[in-house]
Amino acid sequence: MTDTMEKIGLIIFSIFFLGDLNAQKNETVTLTSEQFKQIKAKATELYRELDRVTPGEEGAPPSDAFVLFDGSSLDPWQKPFFEYSGSMAEYAERLPALKRGPYNTRPADWQLEKGEMVAVPGAGHLVTKELFGDVQLHIEWLAPENTTKKGQDYSNSGIFFMGLYEVQILNSYDNETYNNGQAGAIYKQHIPLVNATKPPGNWQRYDIVFSTPKFSERGDLLNPARMTVFHNGVLIQNNVSLLGPTCYIGQSHYMKHPEELPILLQDHGNPVRFRNIWARKL
Repeated sequence: MTDTMEKIGLIIFSIFFLGDLNAQKNETVTLTSEQFKQIKAKATELYRELDRVTPGEEGAPPSDAFVLFDGSSLDPWQKPFFEYSGSMAEYAERLPALKRGPYNTRPADWQLEKGEMVAVPGAGHLVTKELFGDVQLHIEWLAPENTTKKGQDYSNSGIFFMGLYEVQILNSYDNETYNNGQAGAIYKQHIPLVNATKPPGNWQRYDIVFSTPKFSERGDLLNPARMTVFHNGVLIQNNVSLLGPTCYIGQSHYMKHPEELPILLQDHGNPVRFRNIWARKL
């Protein structure tokens, strides 16, 4: 019994001794308010290795870009595999049948002149062989001077993301037309914030960020497509939400389609010129 009591006493003594020792240790590591702030700050710092991208100089493509046209070849382009349309009724017929790529069609048939790609009136649209979803696009274009043209007939073309969502190309320098159809418009959906167009005969540039629409498995829209557009370095579309595919006729609305589709350049019967086209997948 005596031994047992001694053992219990020793345990109790050890508990109090260790508790007192721990208290002494705590006193030696008391933090200042500044040290405590630093610990709280570091608790929210995140560290991970990022992919390294080398920027291009003066509009040249960065190291991770898909070069879609550098003046040497039309090989990254081909004829469309899908009959694109400006009518929502036709989209409703054709989009459900659109399958996932890749798609192989006929070679591009626009002209290559002096390192520039020139739309051939009547030849039809071109699409990229590469497929894109969320993307950053840089493209430079020129509306040839032609005093016999006006309105929507003055260097009309367009850039269609996924072949469905258009940023308008047009001479909009002292050329009257409807504002949701001028250069930099999300065609018939969003008017540009300002008109940053240079006179015809000058090279212009678009820098565009496009986010694809997101759909559920059964086809319900989860998030609409969005665009941010800079025209000649000026912000003209600020993360705008799209109503659906570009429509010339009818009210646009969304229909589920593949997550990646090509970028389309439009033949609208005008010899618009293009150069320095590149894209980054996001």
